[in-house]
Amino acid sequence: MFAKFSPASGRVLRAAEQECRNHNHYYVGVEHLLVALLEEHDPGISERLQAQAIDVGEVHAEARRALGTGEDRLWEGILVTPRVRKVVALAGDMAGEQAIEPLDLLEAIQAEGGSLAAEILRRAQSRNIATASE
Repeated sequence: MFAKFSPASGRVLRAAEQECRNHNHYYVGVEHLLVALLEEHDPGISERLQAQAIDVGEVHAEARRALGTGEDRLWEGILVTPRVRKVVALAGDMAGEQAIEPLDLLEAIQAEGGSLAAEILRRAQSRNIATASE
């Protein structure tokens, strides 16, 4: 599933897994992926979010709050949620024959649209567009 990841996307996936561990979660969800994408500081993502009037710091803070913390548990491995699988498949479709880049993952999160991460991005964009028009 992750064979088409570019080195940058591989770093994002490892960072998402670490976020999962940091929050005592046993799964990698789209919210973990979004936090990792924002922490990677990819120029393409920064430019895309700026073009969409989305404040990176605001989204990062909201996504981290949304993660909360799980309960202490013994680690038997980390699961990848079905929604993350769907996001990765969409990113692969977007990338075509090319390696999946972090920007493809961000676009797939937004295109899939059903995750809390996508909702956080939509709300941030709506707030910043409304603020700009006042």
